[in-house]
Amino acid sequence: MMAFAALIRREFIEHRGAFLIGPLILVAVLFGATILAFTVGRIDVRFSGAIFTVAPLRFYEFGFLAFGVAWMLYLLAVLFFYCADGFAADKRNNSMLFWKSMPVSDFRMLLSKLAAALTILPGTVYAIALLSGLLFFAVAFTTMSINGTASFAMLGSVASIYLQVAGAILLALIVGLLWYLPYIGLVGALATALGRWAIPVSLLLPSLVATLEWVTLGGLHPFTTRTWNYLSYRSTFPLSENGYPDVWLATGERFDLNAFAVDLLGKTDWLQVLIGAVFALVALYIASEYRRRASAN
Repeated sequence: MMAFAALIRREFIEHRGAFLIGPLILVAVLFGATILAFTVGRIDVRFSGAIFTVAPLRFYEFGFLAFGVAWMLYLLAVLFFYCADGFAADKRNNSMLFWKSMPVSDFRMLLSKLAAALTILPGTVYAIALLSGLLFFAVAFTTMSINGTASFAMLGSVASIYLQVAGAILLALIVGLLWYLPYIGLVGALATALGRWAIPVSLLLPSLVATLEWVTLGGLHPFTTRTWNYLSYRSTFPLSENGYPDVWLATGERFDLNAFAVDLLGKTDWLQVLIGAVFALVALYIASEYRRRASAN
C-alpha cells in the first residue's frame, strides 16, 4: 500500500504543473483581470452592484455553478492530455528502467497513474472551484457594498447556497469521472503503446470504428451506426438534457442539492458505469502486458 501511495505521489510530483500550478495560475489571472477591470473603470462598480442587488442569491447560484461547469470542462481537457502523455512519460525519459527494478508490476504502475488521474487532479480542481466560488462572492459583496446595497443578513443565505452548490459540483464530479472512466482508460492504454500518437489516434478511433461498421454492415452514413450512437450516448453527461438544471433555470427556485442528487443518480445508467470500469481495467491490463513485453525486448 505504501508503494502504491508513493507511485501516486510520484505522479503528482512529475505533473504538478497540470495538477496544481495550472489551475492556480488560471484563478490568479481571472481574479487579477476582474480586479483590474474594476480598477481602470472597464466595469462600472455601481452598475455591477445594482445588478447583484436585483437578485443577488440567484445571481450567485448561477455564477458559482457556471464556475463549476467551467472547471469540470478544464478537468476533462487536462485529463485527456495527461492520460495521453503521462502513461508513456516514464518510457520516453527512460525512467522505466528504474521502476522496472522496483517490486511493482506494470499493471500496478498503470493503476497508480489512473488513480492519480481520478483523485489528485479532480481533488485539486474541486478545491479551485470552491476557491472560485469564494472569490466570486467577495467581488459581488464588495461591489454591493460600494453601491450601498450590501447587508450582512444575506451572508447566512449565501453560506447555505455555497454548501448546496459545492455539494452538487462534488457529486457531478464523481459521477462524471465514473461515467467517462472508459475513455480515460482507453486513452491511457493507447498512450502506453503509442506514446503521444495516442492523442490523434484516440480522437480518430471512434470515427474509424463507426466507418468500419458502416462499410461492413451498411447504413445511411457512419454517423448513424450503432457504434456512433453508443459512443454519443456514452459521451453525454447524464443530466445534459431535460435534467434538474433545466427545471431550476426555468422555475427560478432556489437550487436544491437533494433534488439535483436524486435526478442525477436516478438518470445515471449504473450498469454502463460498471461496464465502463471493467473496460478501463481490461484495457490497462492489456497495455501493461504490452509494456512488460516491450521493455523486456
